[in-house]
Amino acid sequence: MAVQMKGKSLAALNDLTREEIEQILKTSELLKLQLIRGQEHPVLKGKTLAMIFEKPSTRTRVSFEVGMWQLGGYALYLSSNDLQLGRGESIGDTARTISRYSNGIMARVFAHQTILDLIRYSSVPVINGLSDFSHPCQGLADLFTVYEKKGRLEGLRLAYVGDGNNVAHSLIEGCSKMGTNIILACPKGYEPDSKVVGQGKKEAKKNGSEG
Repeated sequence: MAVQMKGKSLAALNDLTREEIEQILKTSELLKLQLIRGQEHPVLKGKTLAMIFEKPSTRTRVSFEVGMWQLGGYALYLSSNDLQLGRGESIGDTARTISRYSNGIMARVFAHQTILDLIRYSSVPVINGLSDFSHPCQGLADLFTVYEKKGRLEGLRLAYVGDGNNVAHSLIEGCSKMGTNIILACPKGYEPDSKVVGQGKKEAKKNGSEG
């Protein structure tokens, strides 16, 4: 049975249940197969995604714009120069205004609090395209790559080498929900947030992974 996710925002992978992540992965697999076969899937026909970029990114912009186009929708790029943030307009006013004209918001920002504020004031779903604390879309993409190659996530072991940044936080959250054992090797002074690690261990124990 499909999980209902309509209208749901995504600030971090902890916002999703295991069932919701599974549905995202299976839907991604189906859409990719349909694309390879040349089948159209205009499930977002007539829909507009407003993309807020405080931090520019080639891959984030291209992937979201192409993704919206493939799904029949339209993506509107908004750089910091296009917005009045920092020039007298609050995040709340910006979120309310953009919500009136679009069906969803994706934001790539510096501070995670900006994502939380956008979600608070927006009347449409908000997707975190990157913040200093979390990178849920990258986490989902990484989990999908493993799922696609291995056919499962539960019981596997994922090794992460690097600083304990936003990507590390998202992988901890995602792996702990999916029963995937994750091991992180981070330089001293660049460890992941202790609260994320603690919550990940609790979630891992609940879902059968080592944490």
